[in-house]
Amino acid sequence: MESKNLPTIRELLDLAPVRFPDRVFIRYLHDGEVVDRTYAEVRSDALAVCRRLRRTLPANADMAIMSRSTYAYIVWLTGLLIGGFVAIPLAPELSPADAGAILRDADAAVLLHEPEIGAKADELRALCPSLTEAIEISDEGLDAIRAEYGDGSPYTALSDVAVDPEACQLIIYTSGTTGEKKGVMLSGRALVANVNVEAFDDVANRSDVLLSALPLYHIFCFVSDYIFPLQNGNMICLNGDMRYLFKNLQRFRPQQMRVVPTLAAALLARINGVRQRHPEWTPEQAAANVTGGNLKIMFSGGAYLDPTLCRGFEEYGIFLRQGYGMSEAGCKITVPDRQTALESVGRLMNICEARTAPDGELQILTPCRMLGYYKRPDLTAEAFTEDGWLRTGDLGYVTADRQVFITGRAKNLIILANGENVSPEGIERRYLADPLVSEVLVYAENGAITAEIYPNPDARCDDPEAALWKLTDDMNRTAAPSHTVAKLKVRTSPFEKTATGKLIRPKQTL
Repeated sequence: MESKNLPTIRELLDLAPVRFPDRVFIRYLHDGEVVDRTYAEVRSDALAVCRRLRRTLPANADMAIMSRSTYAYIVWLTGLLIGGFVAIPLAPELSPADAGAILRDADAAVLLHEPEIGAKADELRALCPSLTEAIEISDEGLDAIRAEYGDGSPYTALSDVAVDPEACQLIIYTSGTTGEKKGVMLSGRALVANVNVEAFDDVANRSDVLLSALPLYHIFCFVSDYIFPLQNGNMICLNGDMRYLFKNLQRFRPQQMRVVPTLAAALLARINGVRQRHPEWTPEQAAANVTGGNLKIMFSGGAYLDPTLCRGFEEYGIFLRQGYGMSEAGCKITVPDRQTALESVGRLMNICEARTAPDGELQILTPCRMLGYYKRPDLTAEAFTEDGWLRTGDLGYVTADRQVFITGRAKNLIILANGENVSPEGIERRYLADPLVSEVLVYAENGAITAEIYPNPDARCDDPEAALWKLTDDMNRTAAPSHTVAKLKVRTSPFEKTATGKLIRPKQTL
C-alpha cells in the first residue's frame, strides 16, 4: 500500500460526520455526569481550536501538549494536527526536569497544559527559554472557544489549511528502557496508515464501543483509540484516572479495550478473585461483575504478554492477544487475529514487510516509518539499513503466514566470555511461568547471569527466597550451561517502570 493513497487526518475528520451522522464519537465523565460528543461535534470543536491557534500564535510553531486523556486534550491535539503545527505530547506526570529537557530539545514555543499542572507549567517556562506562552486547556474552556471561533464565526476561513501530509506533524519522545530520550518525527501519512487493518475484521466489529484506558499521549493509544476509530466509527469512552477503571468498565460496558500486560494481569486477578468469592457463578457472570458484561476483546502492547494471561481470559470468553509496534514505525507493525499463535506478536499488517538480518535482528519496511529523530541525523542513519529497512532492535523472525515472533532484545543480549550470546528474555519467560514470580529481570552482573525477582505478593509462600532458589535450581538443571542463572536477588518492591509499563533494566557488567 502506498502512503500517498491514504486520506489525511483532516479528510478523516471531515468524512466521519457524513459516514456516521449523529453517532457518538467520544463519551466521557465530567463533574459526575456522562457527556456525549458526536463525530460532527468533535469536528466542529477541533476546527474551532484550530482557528483559535492560527489566529493568535505563529504559523508552524512547535507546540507541546501536556495533559491527561480528556476531551479537551483530544480536540486541542486535533486542532494542532489539522492546523499545520507540530505537536509534542508529554506525560503530565513528568518531573519539571525531565519535561524541561524534552521541551528544550524539541524547541517548543508553546505549552498547552491541563489546569492541574499550572504550577509545573510556570516552572517549565522558567526552565525553557524557547517557551513564549503557556495555554491552559480544559473542557470548561472550550465553551469560550466555541462562542468565538465556532462554525459561522468571522474566523471560519482560518481552518482552511493546506497541511503537507508528508511533513512532520507529531514528535513522540520515546521512553525506552535504557538510553536517552529521542524525538521520533512522524508525518500525518504515517499516523493514518495504521487505519488499514484487514485482519481486524477477523477479531472485532468495527462499530464496537471502546474504553480508552491507556494515556493518549502514547502513540499506541492515540492511533488505536483515536485515529483508527475516526476511520471506523467506534464510540470511544475515556477512562480518565486509572483509579476509576473498574467503575468505568461498569459505567461504559465496552466491547474492546487496549491494555499493557500489567493492566491485563490486574484485570484477570480481579475476575479470578470474584469467582473465588462466588463459586456458584458461571465464568461469564464473574467476568461481567468486573468488566460490565460486554468486554470480549483486549489488545495488548508495549511489553511481552505472557500466553498464560491469554489462556486465563479465554475461560471467561475474552479474547486477549498482543500486537507489535514501535514509535519509529508509526505505531503498528502487526495485529493479532484468531489464527495467530499465542506466542506470536501478531500478523504483519498488509502495508508492512519484515525480514531477519544475519545477526538475528528483525527489520521492517513500512510507509508508516518515521521521518527521523529530531535534530539527530546520526541516530537516524543508524536506525535504517542502506536499503531503507527500519532496524527494530528486536531479535525475531517472520513465518511464511506472516506471523511475527520476538525472541529478545538485541541491546539486552548477554555476551559471555566465550563469545556466546544469551537472550535474557527467554530465561525471564521461564520464571514468569511460575505463579510465585510477579516481575523478573535477567542480566549480567560481574560476569554472572543474575535474576532479580519481585515475588507475587498474593502468592501463599512462607519463604519466597527459598522457593525462588528452588525454582532457579530446577530451571538450571534443564538449561543449557550458557543459560545457567548463578545469582538471585529477591526484591521487596516492584521494579521501576517506564510510562508504558516496561521494566527498566540495570546496566550489564561483565
